[in-house]
Amino acid sequence: MARPHAYRSGTDNGPHRGLSRRSLLAGAVSLSTAGSLGVVGCSRVPDDGKVLGGSLLDTLRDQGSVKIGIASEPPFGYVGDDGQATGESPAIAKVIFKKLGIDEVKPVPVDFGALIPGLKARQFDVVSAGMYINPLRCEQVLFADPDYLMLDAFIVKKGNPHGIRTYADVRKKGLKLASGKAYAQIDYAKAAGIDDVLILPDQVAGLDAVAQGRVDAFAGTRITVKAAVADSGRVSATEPFQPMVDGKPAYGAGGFAFRQSEKNFRDAFNKELLKLKENEYEQLLRIVGPFGFARADMTDLTAKELCG
Repeated sequence: MARPHAYRSGTDNGPHRGLSRRSLLAGAVSLSTAGSLGVVGCSRVPDDGKVLGGSLLDTLRDQGSVKIGIASEPPFGYVGDDGQATGESPAIAKVIFKKLGIDEVKPVPVDFGALIPGLKARQFDVVSAGMYINPLRCEQVLFADPDYLMLDAFIVKKGNPHGIRTYADVRKKGLKLASGKAYAQIDYAKAAGIDDVLILPDQVAGLDAVAQGRVDAFAGTRITVKAAVADSGRVSATEPFQPMVDGKPAYGAGGFAFRQSEKNFRDAFNKELLKLKENEYEQLLRIVGPFGFARADMTDLTAKELCG
């Protein structure tokens, strides 16, 4: 496993570390059956899990639009007040798809746990939700290289009265922890010996649970937690920290996911993403900056490394 780095650029002076979203070393989404498959851009439906070249990209270019699966989770991917897809991942998608000859990006909001099943069932063409890349998910989909790397943080009561800094603190002090549905933080907590994690719909529900005293902390990514507590006088965000699993850093690096039958599509997308990382770094920072992502959240890890 390579160390996390910033993307290379003329103004970059060295490695940087970032935050965390869903699981890298564990925590794959539930992969229940999600309906029958339909044919999109090819003459037959490949066997599930079989990697082929695929011609979906040509179909999308012809129709001029692409459907992206999002999980309605700011700031990673959500529908804005104008009905359009927005967030860190959709913002990158719009730039890259335009370079690929696809002008319109259509959001398809689903529950996070339904993203991979929905992709496989052809409800949308690509997952654009900042999904963590991990070996279990890599068995189900093709990932582009990650576009961010994140640390974890907790929502706690104002002033952090229990002095919570890591998952180990929660366990040692016998505190009650919550996290979001299908979040990687559930697995990080369990790896730290916390067996009872309250699963809530999202960080908003987590904030309410902490404020009401039903739990002592809610675990999420640094950026998710920061956004949730920004306008609240009832709770605080802890300092970001690196989660550990079996004594090793659990890198939370997220990226775009494609059906295994569409390797050509993934490769074309990945090629444009790498151009942004390597040759247009400052433009990439301008794209993700409005959503709270910064230079320290960038990485040059690859999907191959993260898939193990």
